[in-house]
Amino acid sequence: MEINQYLDSTYLKTPEQSGLTEEQTFDKVRALTDEAITYHFKEVMIRPNFVKLIKDYITSQHSNVLVGTVIGFHEGTYSLEEKLEEAEQAILDGVDELDYVINYEAYKKGELSLVENEFISGTKLGLEAGKTVKWIIEIAALTDQQIADLTAHIWKWAQDNFEEKDFSRIFVKSSTGFYKTEDGKPNGATFEGVKIMLDNAGKLPVKAAGGVKTPADAETMITMGIQRIGTSSAKALLGEGSAEAGY
Repeated sequence: MEINQYLDSTYLKTPEQSGLTEEQTFDKVRALTDEAITYHFKEVMIRPNFVKLIKDYITSQHSNVLVGTVIGFHEGTYSLEEKLEEAEQAILDGVDELDYVINYEAYKKGELSLVENEFISGTKLGLEAGKTVKWIIEIAALTDQQIADLTAHIWKWAQDNFEEKDFSRIFVKSSTGFYKTEDGKPNGATFEGVKIMLDNAGKLPVKAAGGVKTPADAETMITMGIQRIGTSSAKALLGEGSAEAGY
């Protein structure tokens, strides 16, 4: 099993969160990129402000590693206009994939029309630019029933607004890795949560983000049917080194 081609190697901490300078943060992002090039990972998943620099760097290295970024991160409560503006800039900077945080708080309040409009608008922008779009639903913030329902809604909205040829470029993604849980509960992908997503996503691919720590975990997720794994410990999933705490 070629696990490396399922991996979105991820570094999303801001300098404030990591206690590093902006320059030191970029050094970590570039080291992540060098590792992704060496191990032929599918993608590096980084903050929007680094997209252009890293895309140019990967091109200079003649690598086909993709560059992904997060939109509306990490709370998802940004306005639609803010999310689209952020996505448009990332597209101009050469991004390959856009991982939007869906407004799951609006969903929980029953504001389905807002969430539907956000999904349609954000997906349309990405697809028309030739990009892959992923929608983070933050499963740690949802009940099992809400995970099923929101995933099913995304699948319905995709069917209602896009063509079948587009479905492979519209993902449902589990987690940001930044949601604060209580009592030590996992804030990333779990086998149970991912199964619910897979059962309700129809023909849309699913990305398991955060919480996948070992090669065995990765192989189980892939066998279940996920198409991508987001991780800050990509080498560990190849059996090299140990996983980092958190994402």
